[in-house]
Formats: sequence, C-alpha cells, structure tokens
Amino acid sequence: MYKIVSWVLFAALAKGYANPGTCSGACNVHDPAVVQRASDKRYFRFSTGNKISYASASSINGPWTTIGSMLPDGSSIDLVGNTDLWAPDAQLVNGLYHVYYSVSSFGSQNSAIGLATSATMESGSWTDRGSTGIASSSSKSYNAIDGNLLNDDGTYYMNFGSFWHDIYQAPMNSAATKVASSSYNIAYDPSGTHAVEGAYMYKYGSYYYLFYSAGTCCGYDTSRPASGQEYKIKVCRSSSATGGFVDKAGTACTNGGGTVVLESHGNVYGPGGQGVFTDSSLGPVLYYHYVDTTIGYADGQKLFGWNQIDFSSGWPVV
Repeated sequence: MYKIVSWVLFAALAKGYANPGTCSGACNVHDPAVVQRASDKRYFRFSTGNKISYASASSINGPWTTIGSMLPDGSSIDLVGNTDLWAPDAQLVNGLYHVYYSVSSFGSQNSAIGLATSATMESGSWTDRGSTGIASSSSKSYNAIDGNLLNDDGTYYMNFGSFWHDIYQAPMNSAATKVASSSYNIAYDPSGTHAVEGAYMYKYGSYYYLFYSAGTCCGYDTSRPASGQEYKIKVCRSSSATGGFVDKAGTACTNGGGTVVLESHGNVYGPGGQGVFTDSSLGPVLYYHYVDTTIGYADGQKLFGWNQIDFSSGWPVV
C-alpha cells in the first residue's frame, strides 16, 4: 500500500486547510519518515514497503530519487512480516542515523519494533540491530507497531501503538537502542474500534505535542468509510513528555480527546501517517500521506506538497 506524502511548514497564520504543495520525482509513499543529513542538508525519506523503501532529494519538494531497500535482506526479528517492514521513523541519535521499523502482518498483534542504523544513510550502509525489545502478542493491551522516538534533552522515549488500547510510551536506554522499562498508555479512544495509531511527539516551545492518525486508513477504492470516518490527523499537548495530554477543549487524550489538525478537504482525502521534523531552513515541518482524489482512491495512487501551520495560539492550526 502506497500513499502520497505531504508536508506542512509551521509558519504564518492560515485559515482553513491549504492545499498541499508540489512534489516531483518518486512521490508515492505510505507512512513517510523524513530527516535531513547533517553533513550536507540532503533530505532522506523512508516509507512502508520494499523492506523500507527510501529516497533522497536536495529539496523537500524533490525531485525525489529512489535509492532502494534500506534492509534488502529483511529484518532479523523472527516474526511473520520480517521481509515486509512497516512504518519507519527516522532520527539522528548521537551522530548515528536511526530508523525504527515495525515487523508485523496486517491486523496482527504479533508485532515488534526494530532498529537499523547508519552513519551516512547511503545505500548499503545500514546495519540491522534487530528488536528494540518493544513487542506485543495477544496477551498485550497494545500493538507494538508505528514506533516514534522522542529525544527529550538526551532522555529517550518510544511512542508506539495501533488500535487495541491505542498509543503507549516506553523509556529507552541512553543509546536509544533498547527499551529500558515498562510501557504506559498516553492516548486512548474508548469508542468504536479504537482507531488511533501512528503517534508522533514533537516539542515546540514549552509543550509536547502528540500528533496521531485516527480513523480508517486504507482500501478507499473498494469500501470508503462514512464521511468523516476516514484518516485524519489529531493532536493533544502536555507540559510533560510522559503524560497528561489533553486536547484544546481540555479533554484527556486517554479518554477520547484529540483536536483535529488536518482532515479531508478539496481533493485531499484521508491525510495521516504523519511525522514532524525541524527543517534546516523552513523550521518545523509536518509531513504525511494522503489520497489525491483527482488521481483515484487506490492505496497505490497517492503526492507530496506543503501548507503552513501556525503555533502562535499554542495549538497547530492549518
């Protein structure tokens, strides 16, 4: 399944949802993760499929050039799905590039979050580090996929989860390679199918913002959900990285809270699978995948662009 990626610059006040900006080159992706290489500011984008497909570009708008598979031999984690690999998260940790990935099969709770590292992100430079120790089975209240690492001034936390009891967090060791202690719940929607996943935490000013995807992500070409039930991006915030997240109305994120950041509009349908990174020239950028309805609703027909969001109110507003 592949979807188009988009990104959002947090800048001037904008009212309503602006259309995504442009993308050239290899733009069809699902669950994107974007990072800039420190040495030359080149952009690298990782995505679900092809044992973590990745591409690079000199600009966030492209042209994106496909590099290939990050782990062409798959993962060393002994689970079904270890030659597929999902939902990457790209981070720079102590001078080494970390890409966390999920091993699972669709709808299964037999899942684990793995790690690959590289000093350069060049093709063939990746070392599979195997499992981070974050894993799940039918005995767990969470699904160990969609990992996202937060670096809180040198203290590391992994945010993860999809459906079941939604989003969890676990402290990591000082190298951000292994889980350090037990996980705990930070976001949960008690209604319906608990369709919350894809957490991404980002600190801006004095707040930690927990972005996540909510709703139905896929299969729009065969069975679209009721209007408003498709993927969208929501957020809660807290003054602590480890809990107390609430939405704009003050509703706890562990009790169905969540303020919409971006949802379907115009020919943009089902935005989600988002992440945030600090661009060297643009500042904080939100990126995500979406369906372009002028192309079609199939999972493999999805582009890359940008809009602006404003943080001046204390909440990200598109």
